[in-house]
Amino acid sequence: MGEWDLRRLRVLRAVDECGTVTGAAERLRLSPSAVSQQVSALAKQLGAPMLEPYGRRVRLTPAARLVLRHAEPVFGQLERAEAELAGYLHGEAGEVRVGAFASAVAGLLVPAITRLRESAPRLTVRVVEAEAAGAYGLLAAGEVDLALSLAVQPGGDDPRFVQSVLLSDPLDVALPPGHPLAGAPGLRLADLAAEPWIYGAAGPWREITLAACADAGFVPERAHTAADWTAILAMVGAGLGVALVPRLASARRGGGAVVRALPADLPTRRVVAAVRTGTEGTPPLRRVLDALAEAAATVQSG
Repeated sequence: MGEWDLRRLRVLRAVDECGTVTGAAERLRLSPSAVSQQVSALAKQLGAPMLEPYGRRVRLTPAARLVLRHAEPVFGQLERAEAELAGYLHGEAGEVRVGAFASAVAGLLVPAITRLRESAPRLTVRVVEAEAAGAYGLLAAGEVDLALSLAVQPGGDDPRFVQSVLLSDPLDVALPPGHPLAGAPGLRLADLAAEPWIYGAAGPWREITLAACADAGFVPERAHTAADWTAILAMVGAGLGVALVPRLASARRGGGAVVRALPADLPTRRVVAAVRTGTEGTPPLRRVLDALAEAAATVQSG
């Protein structure tokens, strides 16, 4: 017995449902002789008769009914696959794995997923939290399909990736609540040159902090080393120093710190989305990227 022919099985099902070869031919837009040939070929392939006379009509033999009983779940699965494929091609179904650093998860990815759960409920987004410095590694290894990182990371000129800027995230300064400059009008970053600073020992945020302070004309003295925003804001709130914080993180701040914008300096960090080259046109990825762009626009306008 060879492989079962799904086309012939569909013809057999049509004959069963219509009760006549002619009726099946009309439904399938085939000639009656073509229907008969398909059923005969199936009977020969399976080694058992498929049809028997029943008055002026025909009916399936017990062997044919056994075959259809097993074929029906296959038809159902194929129909579900066709529907899912149609959804995939429209960006409404499928799965996208996104690697993102913590503040991007909270500020961009969660709002994007919330939008997608309403507009594309069959599209699954799986979140993998990763340091910004490690996002490209996950993407290159195929462990995620989309990476959210920072523009200071290598990858912008790497032909393996297609990168786009999602957000220019403003950098605010966190000050202890009793600090003399906490309520000062026209606060400038240079006004804080002599302050003890809190930032990481390595990684993109250290580079961003140093670059912003360098643009303001000074090198910040690091008094404490930390990379977690909750820890940083708690230390600032306790009066241990000052820190630059991205608005994505400071919008969910705690710890009692006073967070001030720096409109005269306008320091920013660029949040980028990257995908592997060749996948940028994949409909589910495009749908997720569009939702992330909407979330970023909301943050930018806010």
